[in-house]
Amino acid sequence: MKFPSKILAFLAAGCGLAAAAQAAVETYVIDPVHSSVEFKIRHVVGKVPGAFTKFSGTIIVDRDNLENSSVEATIDVGSINTFNDYRDKDLKSPSYFDAMKFATMTFKSTSWKKTGDGTFDVTGDLTIHGITKEVVLKVDSLGFGPGMQGAQLSGWDASTTIKRADFGVTGPPPADAMLGKDVAISITVEAKLKKDADAPK
Repeated sequence: MKFPSKILAFLAAGCGLAAAAQAAVETYVIDPVHSSVEFKIRHVVGKVPGAFTKFSGTIIVDRDNLENSSVEATIDVGSINTFNDYRDKDLKSPSYFDAMKFATMTFKSTSWKKTGDGTFDVTGDLTIHGITKEVVLKVDSLGFGPGMQGAQLSGWDASTTIKRADFGVTGPPPADAMLGKDVAISITVEAKLKKDADAPK
């Protein structure tokens, strides 16, 4: 009878370790009210800023090893805002993003690589205008802590630069020549632990 007891004890310990490992993995939901997706592109001799105001996503975090984390996000192309209604309408047209046909852009990470104290190269698949390319986000973990009403939060900064032509966003020839080839993207995220994000407001 002692041998089966040892087996049971071993299994119980294994289950305890598995539960502890599982507990270290948390899902955070991006809070759009406290987050932003912004970009800049050269126009002739200056730079034009813009943003996407509607987006969502989740970050699955392994607090014990952030390199095991992952992120998925979706951006509503129609929410583009460059602070000029005429320009926004043009950007949403088939000449550029074709927002009626390609309503969303998405990002899904494939790997996280630690580059410093709280910094990571997050590689993933970015889809814009129906075209998917691999990009690397330079990510800074801003930390974890309590928020309003006891919510648990995580904060992140991310940036990258992409070539718009890689995603087929070129525009008609006269206008295309006045725009820079590169688009600088800056993302700030505050995300809530899923149990807090799902709680009644």
